[in-house]
Amino acid sequence: MSELNLHHIKKVYPNGFEAVQDFNLDIKDGEFVIFVGPSGCGKSTTLRMVAGLEDISDGDLYIDGKRVNDLDPKDRDIAMVFQSYALYPHMTVRENMEFPLKIAKLPKEEIDSRVAEAAKTLGLESLLDRKPKALSGGQRQRVAMGRAIVRHPKVLLMDEPLSNLDAKLRGQMRVEISKLHEKLGSTIIYVTHDQTEAMTLGDRIVVMSDGEVQQIDTPSNLYQYPVNRFVAGFIGSPQMNFMDVVIKEAGDKVYLTIGDDDILISDEKAAKLKAKGYKNGQSVVLGIRPEDLSDHPEMLAKFPESTAKGKVEVYEMLGSTSNLYVDCNGTQVTAAVDPSTKARVGDVVTLAFNNNNIQIFDKDSNKNILVDLDPNTGTILK
Repeated sequence: MSELNLHHIKKVYPNGFEAVQDFNLDIKDGEFVIFVGPSGCGKSTTLRMVAGLEDISDGDLYIDGKRVNDLDPKDRDIAMVFQSYALYPHMTVRENMEFPLKIAKLPKEEIDSRVAEAAKTLGLESLLDRKPKALSGGQRQRVAMGRAIVRHPKVLLMDEPLSNLDAKLRGQMRVEISKLHEKLGSTIIYVTHDQTEAMTLGDRIVVMSDGEVQQIDTPSNLYQYPVNRFVAGFIGSPQMNFMDVVIKEAGDKVYLTIGDDDILISDEKAAKLKAKGYKNGQSVVLGIRPEDLSDHPEMLAKFPESTAKGKVEVYEMLGSTSNLYVDCNGTQVTAAVDPSTKARVGDVVTLAFNNNNIQIFDKDSNKNILVDLDPNTGTILK
C-alpha cells in the first residue's frame, strides 16, 4: 500500500500534442481511484506515466514521498493489469502467477506461499494446473490480477481490465474487484470509459476530457453536484437531459421557460441565480436527470408549477422503469418513469420536473451555476 502524489503532470508529444494537461491529484494510502472519460481523454496515458511506461513531460510524480519520474518501471514497485490479460499461453495458471516472483528471485517457499494466498483470494485454487486456453474470460482476468497481486506491489494499476468481457461477466468481475480491494486494502488506480464501473467501484473518480481534469470527487458528489455540463452528461445512465431555457421572474418566483411551458425552480436555486447576476430574460441551460421527470399523478400534484408537455416518440419497457423519449418544444428528453405508465408512442404527456434536483448551466462557459467551489481546495461547498 502506498500514497501517490501527481503534481502538475503533463504529457506533450514531439509533434506538440498535449495528451495530458496539468494533472494534479493526491491519492491516499489504500484508496481506490478511478480515471474515467471518453476515448482519447488522456486517462490511460496518465496511468502509463504513473507506471513508467510513458515519460513525464513536466511535473512531479511521488510514491510514498519519493520522486520517481526517472525510475524504471521495475523500480517503482507497481503492478499493472492490462485490458488484454497478457498471459503466457504455454504456462499453467500457477506458472503465470509464479513468473514475476521468479524474475525477482524470491525463495521457492515464499513463491509458493504468495501464489497459494492469491489463488485462494481469487478463487483460482482448482485452476492452478490449467493453461489459459482452458479458462473463461473472467477466469483469465482473475489470473492476470493474481499475477499482479502476488508481487505485493505498493500500487496496483488496472487499465480497462473488464472491457473484453460480456455484460454479465463485467458485473460479476466488478463485485470481485471490489471484494479484492476490501480484502487487500491496496492502493488502486483503475482506468475505464464505463461510468457504471466508475460509480460502483471508486472511492473517488477523476473525470477527464481532452487531456484535462474536469472534476475529482466521490461518486455521490459527481452525480449530485457536477461542476460542468460535460461531467453532468457523462455521469449517469441514461444521461442527463439538457434544455435551452429562458429565466422568467414573476414576483418572488423564478421560472425557466421552454416554449409555452414554465418550470418553477426552488427558492434556494433562484437565490443563487440572482446572486451570480443572472437576470430576467437571460438564456441558460436546464439539466435534469431522467429519473427526475415523471408523468405519475402523484408527482404532477407535488410539482404543479414545474411541468412541460411533449409528444412521446419512443417507448421502452425495462421492467423496473419505462423510458419515454419525449419531444418537448423541439428538444428530445428522456424520462425514466413508473412502469405502470399508460403513455405510448404518439401520446401527448405532461411531465413533472422534480425541481429540487434541477441543475442550471451557463450557456457560454458550460459551468454549473448552482455549484460553488472552495477557491483553495477546489472542493464543493454545500
